[in-house]
Amino acid sequence: MSLKHLRTLVAVANHRTFSDAALSVRLTHAAVSQHMSALEADLGVSLFDRSTRTPTLNTTGRALVERAKVLLRDYDDLVPSILDQDSYSGDFILGVVPTALTGLAPRAIAILKESFPNLRLQIRPGLTGPLVSALERHELDAAVVTQPSLLPSRFAFEPIAEEPLRLVASRDAQSDDPFDLLRTQPFIRFNRNAVVGTQIEVWIQNQGVTVNDTMELDNLDAILSMVYANLGVSIVPYTSVAPFRPLPLKWINLGVPEPTRTLGFAYFTGTAKSAVVDKTVHVLTDVVDGQRDEMCPGRSRSSPLRRRTAPKSAAGQS
Repeated sequence: MSLKHLRTLVAVANHRTFSDAALSVRLTHAAVSQHMSALEADLGVSLFDRSTRTPTLNTTGRALVERAKVLLRDYDDLVPSILDQDSYSGDFILGVVPTALTGLAPRAIAILKESFPNLRLQIRPGLTGPLVSALERHELDAAVVTQPSLLPSRFAFEPIAEEPLRLVASRDAQSDDPFDLLRTQPFIRFNRNAVVGTQIEVWIQNQGVTVNDTMELDNLDAILSMVYANLGVSIVPYTSVAPFRPLPLKWINLGVPEPTRTLGFAYFTGTAKSAVVDKTVHVLTDVVDGQRDEMCPGRSRSSPLRRRTAPKSAAGQS
């Protein structure tokens, strides 16, 4: 049994077909099939149900995949765990929700690269749900996400900032009443597949407001651009760190109590990359703190959450 065969097995589990797995590990379909047959022969067990056209993992195969993920991660962390992590030069794959990609993430990553100049940092954008799933599949080391309702036991969630949800409108909008604008203007909806999109939808329903949907987007910059073009109004997170060139828009509070979303950092506990994880959490929090009192055109910073002394595990979704 080789590590290469185990990596191929995990790829098959993640991608569900031999063909898609082959693309992800840069092998041919035939090579993937050979790896799986060799692994079954070495272990003396069947890992797949081959009664259908597309082989699927059986109970034994699925159990082996979970153990293989842990083994492969421990192997990949073996060298970093015994070296001085201040000179860490391994890979670090960070997922980031779109709402943090243009303000918080670039500022934090620039500082992080100064602390770990040899770090091979990869950024994977995505919504909270898919990012958490990627964490579970060990495809990410950590992720900046909206607070999820549940995380697996091996994960921790560190709050970074409490961001209010606000109505955003063109500066040409005649009203400052959010309910009047929601009733009378086209509504550009934040994707309801995103956790924050669901939060916005729940708030709208609780207020008994009927909106006139015109589009549904999951990219904050795209939504703000549509609003700036006077194509409608929207409800979005009022980010704790502004983008470098914020658009001149009208931001309107939704009343008391103000709906909010918690932006935070989800990561594996007990990882050999703990030095990078700890530094990333500190950098993210410091960037939010540094922006808190800074005045940007049309924006004032909201108060972030201070970093806790101990991380909280199994927290809620974003």
